[in-house]
Amino acid sequence: MQPFLQTQLERYARRLDELDFLLSREDIMGDMAQYRLLSREHAEVTQVAGRYARWRLCAADLQGARELLEDPDMAEMAQEEMASAAAELLQLEDELQRLLLPKDPDDARNVFLEIRAGTGGDESALFAGDLARMYMRYADRVGWKVEVVSESAAELGGYKEIVLRIAGPADSGPSGSGVYGALRFESGGHRVQRVPATETQGRIHTSACTVAVMPEPDEHEAIKLNPADLRIDTFRASGAGGQHINKTDSAVRVVHLPTGIVAECQDGRSQHANKAKALQVLQARIQEKERSERASKEAAERKGLIGSGDRSDRIRTYNFPQGRLTDHRINLTLYKLLYVMEGDLDEVLQALAHAREAEQLAELEAQTA
Repeated sequence: MQPFLQTQLERYARRLDELDFLLSREDIMGDMAQYRLLSREHAEVTQVAGRYARWRLCAADLQGARELLEDPDMAEMAQEEMASAAAELLQLEDELQRLLLPKDPDDARNVFLEIRAGTGGDESALFAGDLARMYMRYADRVGWKVEVVSESAAELGGYKEIVLRIAGPADSGPSGSGVYGALRFESGGHRVQRVPATETQGRIHTSACTVAVMPEPDEHEAIKLNPADLRIDTFRASGAGGQHINKTDSAVRVVHLPTGIVAECQDGRSQHANKAKALQVLQARIQEKERSERASKEAAERKGLIGSGDRSDRIRTYNFPQGRLTDHRINLTLYKLLYVMEGDLDEVLQALAHAREAEQLAELEAQTA
């Protein structure tokens, strides 16, 4: 095991002893807020310290097996024990590396996923529809629920803009993350190269869409919106939905005047439900703007492998003539584009997650050097 990792793990072992002592004190038992905080930390530290204790025991077993090699009668058994212990040590070291990586509390959250058509006119809108379908298919494969919050359909098909709410268990994504942890690196510019359906000469066109993945705000931690800063408009919803949705002013648009950020919802049957959902999307967009500004500031100091997630970042190209998907951030190229567009995103998302873990591990090693 690398020395810097072992140093970190020794700290966890010492911290577990400290937490055991603190949680046994009567004054802590009387302060429920502090008790819950320490209990939550105790659960996290116990997981790491427990795996580290198992690693030390396994390392001791390996050393004991090596010593048995000197006895000819025990050599065969010692070889078997060494092989078993060595394999378990490698597995434990991999688990411990992942457990030590900083965790983003937003990773477990549900998301609002926004897709906007960009350059390319009608073809861009069609591609936005393809991306929405791709994410919906993936969500269906992993058991997530998808809800259309708002959509602006294009004349020839697809969307000028569509906002989805995607919800699922906190550990349902790659590496045990939640929905945001799985999809967070989808934010950015998505470029498509193909022959549009409207192209009569068979020429390949390049179009683009932007995707923004925003964690759904926690209702207890969400930023407080000043009613004086909001302009709320109601209007008649368009599109499918039956007689009710098209005959009442149930759709709601909310404008945050200080930032100019807009959110709307027309999917629900009632104006009240649409207003509540639009306010949620608005809060998510405001928080995403703040997060993006922080990420840009950090990126100026350190160039991250995955990037800031800003929509201006061109993150991926979908080349249909070659059946190729290329993620430019991690130099990943897959010749399985049709499968990806049907929602087979596992390989892409896992590669991005592993790249981020490697980046975090390098940062952790640099901090402890």
